[in-house]
Amino acid sequence: MKLYSNRAGSLYHVQSDYDCYVPNSLFNIEIKYDDELIDLLTNANNIIGKLDGISTNLPDRDLFISMYVEKEAVVSSQIEGTQASLSDVLQKDSNKVKETEEIVNYVHALNYGIELLDKLPISIRYFKEIHKELLKGVRGESKNPGELRHSQNWIGPQGCNLYNATFIPPSVDKMKDALNDLEIYMNENTSIPQLIKIALIHYQFETIHPFLDGNGRLGRLMIPLWLKEKNYLSNPLLYLSLYFKQNRTEYYGLLMDVRFKGKYEEWIKFFLKGIIEMSNNSIETISQIQNLMSNINDKLENLNIRNKENYYNAIKYLYMHPYFDSTDLREYLSLTKPTISKIINELINLNIISSLDNKQRYVKYYFKDYVEILEKGAEL
Repeated sequence: MKLYSNRAGSLYHVQSDYDCYVPNSLFNIEIKYDDELIDLLTNANNIIGKLDGISTNLPDRDLFISMYVEKEAVVSSQIEGTQASLSDVLQKDSNKVKETEEIVNYVHALNYGIELLDKLPISIRYFKEIHKELLKGVRGESKNPGELRHSQNWIGPQGCNLYNATFIPPSVDKMKDALNDLEIYMNENTSIPQLIKIALIHYQFETIHPFLDGNGRLGRLMIPLWLKEKNYLSNPLLYLSLYFKQNRTEYYGLLMDVRFKGKYEEWIKFFLKGIIEMSNNSIETISQIQNLMSNINDKLENLNIRNKENYYNAIKYLYMHPYFDSTDLREYLSLTKPTISKIINELINLNIISSLDNKQRYVKYYFKDYVEILEKGAEL
């Protein structure tokens, strides 16, 4: 590790004969505002407000949010190397049980984090509670879920060690000091805009790297939880994992540039661009799903059939379970086999659902257009 500026931190020599990185307190950082940063901040605040307004008027809001959370969980886990797509999760692919379990944990951790906001401030204890949920029963469960690390960790290519790592976070004693300082910073009122504050908090958390595993996932979870806690968003519909995934090299490069070159402003601009891009992405997704709902309702309205209510109930099921078979639908609707077959055939004719394979029996179907909207960016 080579330090070009001590604006963001310093190197600390450990007795075991290696250097670790110790970040400076965020209280001591003065951000330099130029026209670009101010414009990005203004646009980010405006677009979040627009997203929040649109999301509060969503029909079946809870259903849409749950699907969107699953997509975020998939993308965040993919960054960590999980080889599972959103369709794997929605289909409950038996060949990828372990990997889909990590994604399910992420969903549980996010939902738990939202519930926990009513009981705890965002704090070290709050992080530990969510971390425990993230690693419960999955890869990393042997690395003290819910507990801060008691040993040195490092970041770098597979197989590297302390002496050739790309980055070495603070030693345990320095980590505790830095984490305590970050907790105070998070909960103290400052004049710094909240979107810039969460950009700095995310950077600082990833730099401190306080857990043996799961730091990346937890650091990304912090962003929507912070926005929720600060009343920026009523609903958790803004995530940066897809933006970080699509700009992975730049993301990691900018974090390193803050550490070793003090380039906070470049990192903040990148972060705000992500807020803007992902807010627009969410707005576009909401618009596409609303259009899909409207088109399907029109198709059903024009159907010349009896018991049309069964079709509306079938569509409601598809939004909850976009991959299904006839037995699933029959159990949900409590209808006869011939009636279910008729509904499925009609939905195929209306180009609402498609079969996943060419089997004659035990056919799996999927809600084609809905899945395609949700899957954008969540492919492997």
